[in-house]
Amino acid sequence: MWCYRSTFYDEKEEKYKMKKRYQITVEGRSELEAELKILIGRRGEVAAKIAEARDFGDLSENAEYEVAREEQGLVETRIADIEDILKNAEIIKNGSKSKVALGSKVELKTGKKLITYSIVGPVEADPLEGKISNESPIGVALFGKKVGDDVSIVTPKGKVNYEIVKIS
Repeated sequence: MWCYRSTFYDEKEEKYKMKKRYQITVEGRSELEAELKILIGRRGEVAAKIAEARDFGDLSENAEYEVAREEQGLVETRIADIEDILKNAEIIKNGSKSKVALGSKVELKTGKKLITYSIVGPVEADPLEGKISNESPIGVALFGKKVGDDVSIVTPKGKVNYEIVKIS
């Protein structure tokens, strides 16, 4: 086996393997572990649905069987994804309080409106919950800025100017 940067070549398997690092917070890791536990618990339930659907007869025309197999595929794929993320996770430490970085909580002001975002890795980004990826247009625009800096962010509604009020 030899290595070139983060690409591994295993002569036995004759495959290239890229080892991707996922940047997540401690909270994000806990959420993924909880989701994994729930999904692993659902394996038995999905297997029971498949067994029940098999009893309905001819599998080639059995919609219940197809739905149960599809659900099994979705559950197993998500389990594999979460296991890969947790195995290759790099925990984000609390961000800097002097400039916007991964793990920072940023309070922005536009007019009289205040908005708070947490800067996280792409895996746990959820804009509806105020978790913005450092790779998103907003995250890129904020990254490295300091309190008092003005930031212009292009949104679907047009260009919006924000002032960074607080970083924690």
